[in-house]
Amino acid sequence: MSEPAAFQDIAKNLSFLDDWEDRYHYLIELGQALPRLDETEKSDANRVHGCVSQVWLSAEASQRDGHNILTYRGESDAMIVQGLVGILLALYSGRPASEIADTDAIAIFDGLGLREHLTDQRSNGLVAMVNRIRAEGNALR
Repeated sequence: MSEPAAFQDIAKNLSFLDDWEDRYHYLIELGQALPRLDETEKSDANRVHGCVSQVWLSAEASQRDGHNILTYRGESDAMIVQGLVGILLALYSGRPASEIADTDAIAIFDGLGLREHLTDQRSNGLVAMVNRIRAEGNALR
């Protein structure tokens, strides 16, 4: 199973950025481009626990071609984390639950060199977001 086109574009753009400062700026730009959540979506049920910054992920399930599809929206109060949310949404949102459950974003992020300059707290938050998304995918498999 291949990654969605939106994620492939992000990965390609990241491959051109060798300098970490440029990568941080790109992450910030990705985060700024995300639509903001409605205040009602910033509930405790949508909050990702395990992140130092505030992160909310809102999932909507639907059916397509006999598959459970999960569509995500997300937001964080931290600029870099907001960019990480953007990458996760590009990777996971709009895909069948079984593909979401089987996609290891941490390995993908490591392959792109995206975790090597994250603080331990941001890296732990990323893992918490991925675990939450994959668990939701597993529940609807």
